[in-house]
Amino acid sequence: MTFSIHGLAVARGIAIGRAVLVASSRVDVAHYFIEPSQVESEIDRVRCGRNAVVDEIHRLQQTISQLGPKDAPHELRALLDVHLMMLQDEELIGGVKHWIQARLYNAEWALTTQLEMVARQFDEMEDEYLRERKADLEQITEKVLRAMQGAPSPVIPLPVRSGRKASQQDWQLDDTDVPLVLIAHELSPSDMLQFKQGVFAGFVTDVGGKTSHTAIVARSMDIPAVVGARTASQLVRQDDWVIIDGDAGVVIVDPSPIILAEYGYKQRQVELERSRLGRLLNTPAITLDGEKVELLANIEMPEDAPVAVRAGAVGVGLFRSEFLFMGRQQNQLPDEEEQYQAYRRAVEGMNGLPVTIRTVDVGADKPMDGNLPETAYLNPALGLRAIRWSLADPDMFVTQLRAILRAAIHGRVKMLIPMLAHLGEIRQTLALIEQARTELMREDVPFGVVELGAMIEIPAAALTLKTFLKHFDFLSIGTNDLIQYTLAIDRADESVAHLYDPLHPAVLRLVADTIAECRTQGKEVSVCGEMAGDVAMTRLLLGLGLRSFSMHPAQILAVKQEVLRADTAKLTPWAQAVLAHDEPASLLAG
Repeated sequence: MTFSIHGLAVARGIAIGRAVLVASSRVDVAHYFIEPSQVESEIDRVRCGRNAVVDEIHRLQQTISQLGPKDAPHELRALLDVHLMMLQDEELIGGVKHWIQARLYNAEWALTTQLEMVARQFDEMEDEYLRERKADLEQITEKVLRAMQGAPSPVIPLPVRSGRKASQQDWQLDDTDVPLVLIAHELSPSDMLQFKQGVFAGFVTDVGGKTSHTAIVARSMDIPAVVGARTASQLVRQDDWVIIDGDAGVVIVDPSPIILAEYGYKQRQVELERSRLGRLLNTPAITLDGEKVELLANIEMPEDAPVAVRAGAVGVGLFRSEFLFMGRQQNQLPDEEEQYQAYRRAVEGMNGLPVTIRTVDVGADKPMDGNLPETAYLNPALGLRAIRWSLADPDMFVTQLRAILRAAIHGRVKMLIPMLAHLGEIRQTLALIEQARTELMREDVPFGVVELGAMIEIPAAALTLKTFLKHFDFLSIGTNDLIQYTLAIDRADESVAHLYDPLHPAVLRLVADTIAECRTQGKEVSVCGEMAGDVAMTRLLLGLGLRSFSMHPAQILAVKQEVLRADTAKLTPWAQAVLAHDEPASLLAG
């Protein structure tokens, strides 16, 4: 039966494909794709995990055989028998083998996927006793996962059960080679990084806002996405046909042939529009009145640099260096050489164009390993993150600074410091940069000159611009956090996402004043937040005096089209009227 789920549109386009659910588990489950040569070893890992749990149950059975009925009731013996029967069921292992062989899922992902498939059968059973067997299946799956990871097995719950045993039911897996769409409750930046190789046609998450980190990475992948869909991961089933309308923020499950045909047509129209924009690739970004505009790229990994060049970027306005740190424990951070090589590849990949490297922006709201620490506060975005986190660990920070300075000998490098708010933080940062230079000189290690910039993403910074401009060569406005902190809106919380407003008068005033002050002092200024890649905002930003935009490469041509159609001489008075209005959004179409 066809039904729709509504969420927030965060990455445009249409995706049609089979649902792939990232199953939730009390055990942390890694999700990644393997090489064909690894298939047999992954199957063997599952088999070894299963055998370890079977051996454990056999040992328990031997132990309880020596106990009396009081210490080992019949129900416990029956429960172990059920678990053993399920573990030895070839349907379970056969299904896992299918996902590993056909989809190249890693062993843990294949096991949890098959769990979802078989659990669906139990959900559809009318007999209450049979439905309860789903809990048994989940328990043994968790035990196998723990065995595969070498984790200690938790104590088995011992509920009292009675009744007849579950009967076997046939289940036919779909082997069709079709596009895949990802459905999950939530994805961390490190999770998303695993799916960055163009495997999925689109994705849906239960939680998240338009500028949550998940949404940002979705746009960086240039695939349709809907977040904040609340119960999508519970309503959509493994291998369901799904349409993701990234423009409307709608997910259509089990669509009819007519709906499929309609969205197939829309999908082709999107591709035609992209093809048309492709003709602007080599056209300089100059407005109708002759103003030259710089269109830069935001990238996450060194391998993204050539993509940015091919998309027409004239430089990198934001290299999010934290993606080198994601998935790492505190004692396994990338060392200087690993970072240097990564920054060098990014610089060389831009063929002489400038690269702005932002120092690591992880911490309370973006933990490296994807797990919030036990000491996380209720408002992690206000905690130890970004430059605060770096200054709290000077050795780690100096290691990164040294790597960036060394990479600067390979091209034009600009260093960007996130989340500064205090003069004391500025002085500490400058002192550590000088320390890094001094160390490299003393060790006779070659390094280059870098331009130094600060991100304006806290209202306190936007209101003390003169202090910042005394110490920095350029500023970059991070509109995502600036909006979040100005309006006190958690940008990852879908329950307040409707209040996240880039056109709020206070936000626009901070952005406009930052641009104006930089132009007055002859300092470079850019916008590197999501506002820069939003074509609905291009004319307004141009009218406010912005001449440098940094966005995901996929957004460059659409923004360039708006630039080519713009006359900044006419936009300036209009932008000032928007700025002065109580409801700026009402004038934006003017």
